[in-house]
Amino acid sequence: FGGIYRIIDFTLSNCLNSGLRRIYLLTQYRSISLVRHLAQGWQSLFRGELDEFVQPVAPQQRFGQMWYRGTADAVYQNIYTLQEHRPKRVLILSGDHVYKMNYLEMLRFHAEKDAEITIACIPCPLDEASRFGVMEVDEDWRIVGFTEKPKKPKPMPQRPDMALCSMGIYVFNTDILIKSVVEDSKRAETTHDFGRDVIPAQVGRRRLFAYDFAQQARPEQPAYWRDIGTIDAYYAANMELLQFQPQFNLYDPSWPIRTLQLNLPPAKILAASPTQPAQVQNSLVSAGCVVTGAKVVHSILSPSVRVEPGAVVEDSIIFNDVVIGRNAYIKRAIIDKRVVVPDGYRISADDEATRRQFYVSPNGVVVIPRAMHLV
Repeated sequence: FGGIYRIIDFTLSNCLNSGLRRIYLLTQYRSISLVRHLAQGWQSLFRGELDEFVQPVAPQQRFGQMWYRGTADAVYQNIYTLQEHRPKRVLILSGDHVYKMNYLEMLRFHAEKDAEITIACIPCPLDEASRFGVMEVDEDWRIVGFTEKPKKPKPMPQRPDMALCSMGIYVFNTDILIKSVVEDSKRAETTHDFGRDVIPAQVGRRRLFAYDFAQQARPEQPAYWRDIGTIDAYYAANMELLQFQPQFNLYDPSWPIRTLQLNLPPAKILAASPTQPAQVQNSLVSAGCVVTGAKVVHSILSPSVRVEPGAVVEDSIIFNDVVIGRNAYIKRAIIDKRVVVPDGYRISADDEATRRQFYVSPNGVVVIPRAMHLV
C-alpha cells in the first residue's frame, strides 16, 4: 500500500504510537512473507527484557486439527496466551484497514463507562453500510442493537443518510472475552465471527458501548478510516494519497508510519535523449525505481520498478520489480510483483483485449496477477 507499506504496518504503527507494546498477531495459512516482514522490520523495535513483543501466532490446533474458523475462533484457540499474561483488558484489531488511531483514548473511554465491551464506530454512507456491522446506540452511546452486514442498514436518527458502522476494533474485559469465545465455541449454529456471532449475542446481556472514532479528529488530521477489502476500495485509498493535501498524511512526524525499509538506491528519473525527457507528475516513486524517458502520471511505483522510454503509466499502482517496456501504455491498473510488460503492450479497461484477458473491477480497474507472463 502506498508503494512501500504492508497493510499491517498501519495497525502496528498505531499500537506503537499508542504505547502498546505487547502484541500477538494471529496468522492464518500462507504467512511466511508476513512473518519475515515482522522479523526484519518490526521486532527490533520491541525490547524483550521489558516484556515487549510482537509475536506471530499460527493456528495452535489445540482443540482439533483445523485452521482458524473465524475471528472469534482465532482468539478461542489462543486463550492460553491470555492466561499466561493475565491482562485486565484485551484490544482486538483487524489487520486490513488503513487509519490512524490513538487506542489509549478508546481504552480510556472503556474505563470511564465501566464497559465490558467497547466497539469503535464511524458513520458511513447508508449505501455502503451493508459491508459492515451496523449498530444502534442510546444517548449515552450504549449499544442497544447490532447487526452484521444488514441488507437494509438502519440509519442514524439525526443523520438519515448515514449508518453507525463498526470499525472491527474491540476492547474486551478479559474475563468477558474468554466467556464469550468459549460460549461461541459450543454453539452449533455459528460462523465463529465477532461481528456476526459474538457481539450480537452480548447485546442486552453485557455493558456494550460504542466509541465514536470522530472524537479523534483534528483540524490538520480528520478521522480517516478505510476498509480496503475490495479491489476498488484498495485502489481508491491508494489514489487518495496522491491528493495535494491527502486526508491520510504519510508525512506527519507526530504519528510516524513504520515499515521494513529495503536497502535500495534512490529513485532515478532520466531523459532517454535530449528530446525525450522523463515526466513524473503527482505520483509516489519508491526507492530503486528507474524512469527513463517515460511518462508517469497520478500513479504509485513500488520499489525497483523500471519504466522504459516512451512508456505511459496513468492512474495506476505498480508493485515491486515490475518492468514496463518501451512504448507500453498502462491506464487505471494494479500490476502485481515481477510482471514484465512487453514493448508496445496496452493495458486499459477501455480495450476489449484487456477485458477479455484480465479481471476488471466494477469501477474499471484492471488487475494483473503476480509474475504473470504477458505476450
